[in-house]
Amino acid sequence: MTFTRRTLLAGAALAATLMVPAYASAADLIAIITPSHDNPFFKSEAEGAQQRAEALGYETLVLVHDDDPNKQSELFDTAIARGAKAIILDNAGADASVAPVRRAKEAGIPSFLIDREISETGVAVSQIVSNNYQGAQLGAEEFVKLMGEEGNYAELVGKESDTNAGIRSSGYHDVIDQYPDMKMVAQQSANWSQTEAYEKMETILQANPEIKGVISGNDTMAMGAWSALKAAGRTDVIVVGFDGSNDVRDSILEGGIKATVLQPAFRQAEIAVEQADQYLKTGSTGQDEKQLMDCVLINASNAGNLETFALK
Repeated sequence: MTFTRRTLLAGAALAATLMVPAYASAADLIAIITPSHDNPFFKSEAEGAQQRAEALGYETLVLVHDDDPNKQSELFDTAIARGAKAIILDNAGADASVAPVRRAKEAGIPSFLIDREISETGVAVSQIVSNNYQGAQLGAEEFVKLMGEEGNYAELVGKESDTNAGIRSSGYHDVIDQYPDMKMVAQQSANWSQTEAYEKMETILQANPEIKGVISGNDTMAMGAWSALKAAGRTDVIVVGFDGSNDVRDSILEGGIKATVLQPAFRQAEIAVEQADQYLKTGSTGQDEKQLMDCVLINASNAGNLETFALK
Protein backbone atom coordinates (compact mmCIF):
# COMPACT_ATOMS: atom_id res chain seq x y z
CA MET A 1 0.00 0.00 0.00
CA THR A 2 2.83 2.38 0.93
CA PHE A 3 4.73 1.48 -2.24
CA THR A 4 1.66 2.11 -4.37
CA ARG A 5 1.02 5.48 -2.74
CA ARG A 6 4.65 6.55 -3.22
CA THR A 7 4.54 5.45 -6.82
CA LEU A 8 1.40 7.48 -7.44
CA LEU A 9 2.87 10.56 -5.78
CA ALA A 10 6.07 10.25 -7.79
CA GLY A 11 4.08 9.89 -10.99
CA ALA A 12 1.98 12.93 -10.16
CA ALA A 13 5.09 14.99 -9.42
CA LEU A 14 6.68 13.92 -12.70
CA ALA A 15 3.52 14.80 -14.64
CA ALA A 16 3.39 18.20 -12.97
CA THR A 17 7.05 18.81 -13.83
CA LEU A 18 6.44 17.89 -17.45
CA MET A 19 3.29 20.01 -17.76
CA VAL A 20 4.32 23.24 -16.03
CA PRO A 21 6.91 24.50 -18.55
CA ALA A 22 4.53 24.07 -21.50
CA TYR A 23 1.80 25.97 -19.69
CA ALA A 24 3.79 28.61 -17.84
CA SER A 25 6.25 29.54 -20.59
CA ALA A 26 3.74 29.25 -23.44
CA ALA A 27 6.72 28.63 -25.70
CA ASP A 28 4.85 29.20 -28.96
CA LEU A 29 2.51 31.98 -27.85
CA ILE A 30 1.94 35.20 -29.80
CA ALA A 31 -0.14 37.90 -28.08
CA ILE A 32 -2.34 40.06 -30.30
CA ILE A 33 -3.50 43.33 -28.73
CA THR A 34 -5.84 45.73 -30.56
CA PRO A 35 -8.60 48.26 -29.93
CA SER A 36 -12.19 47.03 -29.60
CA HIS A 37 -13.49 44.52 -32.11
CA ASP A 38 -16.73 46.52 -32.22
CA ASN A 39 -14.90 48.38 -34.97
CA PRO A 40 -14.67 45.95 -37.92
CA PHE A 41 -11.25 47.34 -38.89
CA PHE A 42 -9.69 46.23 -35.61
CA LYS A 43 -11.56 42.94 -35.70
CA SER A 44 -10.09 42.31 -39.15
CA GLU A 45 -6.61 43.03 -37.80
CA ALA A 46 -7.03 40.60 -34.94
CA GLU A 47 -8.42 37.89 -37.21
CA GLY A 48 -5.66 38.36 -39.78
CA ALA A 49 -2.96 38.10 -37.12
CA GLN A 50 -4.58 35.17 -35.34
CA GLN A 51 -5.18 33.12 -38.48
CA ARG A 52 -1.65 33.67 -39.79
CA ALA A 53 -0.04 32.92 -36.43
CA GLU A 54 -1.99 29.70 -35.98
CA ALA A 55 -1.19 28.68 -39.57
CA LEU A 56 2.49 29.09 -38.69
CA GLY A 57 2.07 26.84 -35.65
CA TYR A 58 1.75 29.38 -32.84
CA GLU A 59 -0.78 29.57 -30.06
CA THR A 60 -2.49 32.96 -29.83
CA LEU A 61 -3.74 35.19 -27.06
CA VAL A 62 -6.15 37.82 -28.46
CA LEU A 63 -6.70 40.83 -26.18
CA VAL A 64 -8.53 44.17 -26.47
CA HIS A 65 -7.34 47.42 -24.85
CA ASP A 66 -10.36 49.61 -25.81
CA ASP A 67 -7.99 52.54 -26.51
CA ASP A 68 -7.28 52.71 -22.76
CA PRO A 69 -3.52 53.08 -22.09
CA ASN A 70 -3.88 51.74 -18.54
CA LYS A 71 -5.69 48.64 -19.75
CA GLN A 72 -3.10 48.22 -22.50
CA SER A 73 -0.34 48.31 -19.89
CA GLU A 74 -2.10 45.58 -17.90
CA LEU A 75 -2.46 43.45 -21.04
CA PHE A 76 1.28 43.76 -21.68
CA ASP A 77 1.85 42.50 -18.15
CA THR A 78 -0.43 39.57 -18.96
CA ALA A 79 1.48 38.79 -22.15
CA ILE A 80 4.80 39.00 -20.31
CA ALA A 81 3.54 36.78 -17.48
CA ARG A 82 2.28 34.23 -20.00
CA GLY A 83 5.73 34.12 -21.59
CA ALA A 84 4.61 35.31 -25.02
CA LYS A 85 7.31 35.02 -27.67
CA ALA A 86 6.08 38.13 -29.54
CA ILE A 87 3.40 40.79 -29.36
CA ILE A 88 1.38 42.13 -32.29
CA LEU A 89 0.01 45.53 -31.33
CA ASP A 90 -2.33 48.22 -32.63
CA ASN A 91 -1.58 50.66 -29.86
CA ALA A 92 -3.60 52.86 -27.51
CA GLY A 93 -1.63 56.07 -27.98
CA ALA A 94 1.64 57.09 -29.61
CA ASP A 95 3.24 58.34 -26.40
CA ALA A 96 1.50 56.17 -23.81
CA SER A 97 2.44 52.96 -25.61
CA VAL A 98 6.21 53.48 -25.55
CA ALA A 99 6.64 52.33 -21.93
CA PRO A 100 4.82 48.97 -22.21
CA VAL A 101 6.53 48.15 -25.51
CA ARG A 102 9.89 48.92 -23.89
CA ARG A 103 8.93 46.83 -20.85
CA ALA A 104 8.19 43.88 -23.12
CA LYS A 105 11.51 44.38 -24.94
CA GLU A 106 13.37 44.34 -21.63
CA ALA A 107 11.58 41.07 -20.82
CA GLY A 108 12.90 39.65 -24.10
CA ILE A 109 9.59 39.92 -25.96
CA PRO A 110 9.70 41.80 -29.30
CA SER A 111 6.72 43.90 -30.40
CA PHE A 112 5.47 44.30 -33.96
CA LEU A 113 3.19 47.30 -34.41
CA ILE A 114 0.46 47.68 -36.99
CA ASP A 115 -1.80 50.56 -38.07
CA ARG A 116 -0.53 53.13 -35.54
CA GLU A 117 3.01 54.27 -34.85
CA ILE A 118 4.51 55.06 -31.47
CA SER A 119 6.53 58.20 -30.86
CA GLU A 120 9.92 56.51 -30.45
CA THR A 121 12.02 54.26 -32.66
CA GLY A 122 14.24 51.43 -31.54
CA VAL A 123 11.69 50.13 -29.06
CA ALA A 124 9.52 47.99 -31.35
CA VAL A 125 11.05 45.69 -33.95
CA SER A 126 8.58 46.69 -36.68
CA GLN A 127 6.08 49.50 -37.16
CA ILE A 128 3.98 48.56 -40.18
CA VAL A 129 1.43 51.25 -40.98
CA SER A 130 -0.70 52.36 -43.85
CA ASN A 131 0.56 55.40 -45.72
CA ASN A 132 -2.10 57.55 -44.11
CA TYR A 133 -0.89 60.77 -45.71
CA GLN A 134 -0.93 59.27 -49.21
CA GLY A 135 -4.35 57.72 -48.54
CA ALA A 136 -5.76 60.97 -47.20
CA GLN A 137 -4.61 62.78 -50.31
CA LEU A 138 -6.40 60.18 -52.46
CA GLY A 139 -9.59 60.69 -50.45
CA ALA A 140 -9.30 64.47 -50.56
CA GLU A 141 -8.77 64.51 -54.33
CA GLU A 142 -11.92 62.44 -54.79
CA PHE A 143 -13.81 64.63 -52.33
CA VAL A 144 -12.84 67.83 -54.21
CA LYS A 145 -13.89 66.23 -57.48
CA LEU A 146 -17.26 65.13 -56.08
CA MET A 147 -17.81 68.61 -54.61
CA GLY A 148 -17.12 70.23 -57.98
CA GLU A 149 -14.22 72.11 -56.34
CA GLU A 150 -16.56 74.34 -54.33
CA GLY A 151 -18.95 74.44 -51.40
CA ASN A 152 -19.14 74.36 -47.61
CA TYR A 153 -17.99 71.20 -45.92
CA ALA A 154 -17.32 69.71 -42.49
CA GLU A 155 -14.52 67.46 -41.29
CA LEU A 156 -14.87 64.73 -38.66
CA VAL A 157 -11.52 64.06 -37.01
CA GLY A 158 -10.42 60.95 -35.12
CA LYS A 159 -9.07 60.54 -31.61
CA GLU A 160 -6.61 63.34 -30.85
CA SER A 161 -4.10 61.00 -29.14
CA ASP A 162 -3.92 58.88 -32.29
CA THR A 163 -1.14 59.93 -34.65
CA ASN A 164 -3.19 58.78 -37.64
CA ALA A 165 -5.92 61.31 -36.91
CA GLY A 166 -3.54 64.21 -37.37
CA ILE A 167 -1.80 62.71 -40.39
CA ARG A 168 -5.07 62.10 -42.22
CA SER A 169 -6.36 65.58 -41.46
CA SER A 170 -3.11 67.09 -42.75
CA GLY A 171 -3.33 65.00 -45.91
CA TYR A 172 -6.89 66.15 -46.48
CA HIS A 173 -6.09 69.82 -46.03
CA ASP A 174 -2.91 69.80 -48.10
CA VAL A 175 -5.21 69.00 -51.04
CA ILE A 176 -8.49 70.73 -50.18
CA ASP A 177 -6.93 74.01 -49.07
CA GLN A 178 -5.63 74.53 -52.59
CA TYR A 179 -9.21 75.21 -53.70
CA PRO A 180 -10.33 78.67 -52.52
CA ASP A 181 -14.01 77.95 -53.13
CA MET A 182 -13.95 75.00 -50.72
CA LYS A 183 -14.83 76.32 -47.25
CA MET A 184 -14.62 74.28 -44.06
CA VAL A 185 -17.46 75.47 -41.81
CA ALA A 186 -16.98 72.89 -39.03
CA GLN A 187 -14.27 70.58 -37.74
CA GLN A 188 -15.15 68.24 -34.89
CA SER A 189 -13.50 65.24 -33.28
CA ALA A 190 -15.80 62.24 -33.00
CA ASN A 191 -13.08 59.98 -31.52
CA TRP A 192 -13.46 57.32 -34.24
CA SER A 193 -16.99 56.65 -32.86
CA GLN A 194 -20.14 56.13 -34.94
CA THR A 195 -22.38 57.32 -32.11
CA GLU A 196 -20.36 60.47 -31.52
CA ALA A 197 -20.24 61.16 -35.25
CA TYR A 198 -24.02 60.92 -35.45
CA GLU A 199 -24.39 63.42 -32.62
CA LYS A 200 -21.74 65.79 -34.00
CA MET A 201 -23.32 65.65 -37.44
CA GLU A 202 -26.71 66.61 -36.03
CA THR A 203 -25.15 69.65 -34.35
CA ILE A 204 -23.19 70.62 -37.46
CA LEU A 205 -26.32 70.41 -39.60
CA GLN A 206 -28.27 72.64 -37.27
CA ALA A 207 -25.57 75.31 -37.39
CA ASN A 208 -24.80 74.88 -41.10
CA PRO A 209 -27.93 73.79 -42.97
CA GLU A 210 -26.32 74.68 -46.32
CA ILE A 211 -23.52 72.13 -45.91
CA LYS A 212 -22.59 70.28 -49.11
CA GLY A 213 -20.02 67.69 -47.99
CA VAL A 214 -18.43 65.81 -45.09
CA ILE A 215 -14.95 64.29 -45.10
CA SER A 216 -14.29 61.83 -42.31
CA GLY A 217 -11.14 60.48 -40.67
CA ASN A 218 -12.50 56.93 -40.70
CA ASP A 219 -15.41 54.86 -41.99
CA THR A 220 -17.03 54.39 -38.60
CA MET A 221 -17.50 58.16 -38.24
CA ALA A 222 -18.56 58.38 -41.88
CA MET A 223 -21.32 55.85 -41.18
CA GLY A 224 -22.48 57.86 -38.15
CA ALA A 225 -22.53 61.06 -40.19
CA TRP A 226 -24.42 59.40 -43.02
CA SER A 227 -27.04 58.04 -40.62
CA ALA A 228 -27.61 61.53 -39.23
CA LEU A 229 -27.83 63.00 -42.72
CA LYS A 230 -30.36 60.39 -43.79
CA ALA A 231 -32.43 61.03 -40.67
CA ALA A 232 -32.46 64.73 -41.57
CA GLY A 233 -33.44 64.05 -45.18
CA ARG A 234 -30.06 65.27 -46.43
CA THR A 235 -28.91 62.40 -48.62
CA ASP A 236 -27.66 65.02 -51.09
CA VAL A 237 -24.63 65.67 -48.86
CA ILE A 238 -21.39 64.13 -50.18
CA VAL A 239 -19.63 61.90 -47.63
CA VAL A 240 -16.14 60.41 -47.97
CA GLY A 241 -14.57 58.08 -45.40
CA PHE A 242 -11.30 56.27 -44.74
CA ASP A 243 -10.58 52.58 -43.99
CA GLY A 244 -12.35 50.48 -46.62
CA SER A 245 -14.95 48.78 -44.43
CA ASN A 246 -17.69 46.47 -45.71
CA ASP A 247 -20.33 48.82 -44.26
CA VAL A 248 -19.12 51.75 -46.33
CA ARG A 249 -18.66 49.46 -49.33
CA ASP A 250 -22.33 48.55 -49.10
CA SER A 251 -23.32 52.21 -48.71
CA ILE A 252 -21.29 53.13 -51.80
CA LEU A 253 -22.97 50.37 -53.83
CA GLU A 254 -26.36 51.63 -52.65
CA GLY A 255 -25.55 55.19 -53.73
CA GLY A 256 -25.06 56.57 -50.21
CA ILE A 257 -21.53 57.38 -49.06
CA LYS A 258 -19.52 58.24 -52.15
CA ALA A 259 -16.00 56.98 -51.45
CA THR A 260 -13.49 55.68 -48.91
CA VAL A 261 -9.79 54.86 -48.80
CA LEU A 262 -8.74 51.26 -48.24
CA GLN A 263 -5.94 50.50 -45.83
CA PRO A 264 -5.22 46.76 -45.95
CA ALA A 265 -5.75 45.87 -42.29
CA PHE A 266 -5.97 42.11 -42.70
CA ARG A 267 -2.83 41.79 -44.81
CA GLN A 268 -0.94 44.25 -42.62
CA ALA A 269 -1.59 42.05 -39.59
CA GLU A 270 -0.51 38.95 -41.51
CA ILE A 271 2.76 40.64 -42.48
CA ALA A 272 3.42 41.58 -38.84
CA VAL A 273 3.06 37.93 -37.81
CA GLU A 274 5.27 36.78 -40.68
CA GLN A 275 7.95 39.25 -39.60
CA ALA A 276 7.61 38.13 -35.99
CA ASP A 277 8.07 34.52 -37.08
CA GLN A 278 11.16 35.39 -39.13
CA TYR A 279 12.61 37.48 -36.30
CA LEU A 280 12.13 34.71 -33.76
CA LYS A 281 13.83 32.22 -36.08
CA THR A 282 16.66 34.37 -37.47
CA GLY A 283 17.00 37.45 -35.25
CA SER A 284 16.03 39.81 -38.08
CA THR A 285 12.99 40.75 -40.15
CA GLY A 286 15.10 41.82 -43.10
CA GLN A 287 13.12 45.09 -43.13
CA ASP A 288 13.46 48.60 -41.72
CA GLU A 289 11.58 49.22 -38.49
CA LYS A 290 9.16 51.69 -40.12
CA GLN A 291 7.30 50.34 -43.13
CA LEU A 292 4.56 52.02 -45.15
CA MET A 293 1.80 50.31 -47.14
CA ASP A 294 0.03 52.42 -49.75
CA CYS A 295 -3.73 52.90 -49.62
CA VAL A 296 -6.26 52.52 -52.45
CA LEU A 297 -9.21 54.74 -53.36
CA ILE A 298 -12.55 52.93 -53.23
CA ASN A 299 -15.57 54.35 -55.07
CA ALA A 300 -18.45 53.04 -57.15
CA SER A 301 -16.04 51.72 -59.80
CA ASN A 302 -14.32 49.14 -57.57
CA ALA A 303 -16.37 48.86 -54.36
CA GLY A 304 -17.82 45.56 -55.56
CA ASN A 305 -14.35 44.02 -55.34
CA LEU A 306 -13.83 45.01 -51.70
CA GLU A 307 -14.16 42.38 -48.97
CA THR A 308 -12.99 42.65 -45.35
CA PHE A 309 -10.41 45.39 -45.92
CA ALA A 310 -8.93 43.76 -49.02
CA LEU A 311 -9.52 44.04 -52.74
CA LYS A 312 -10.27 40.75 -54.47
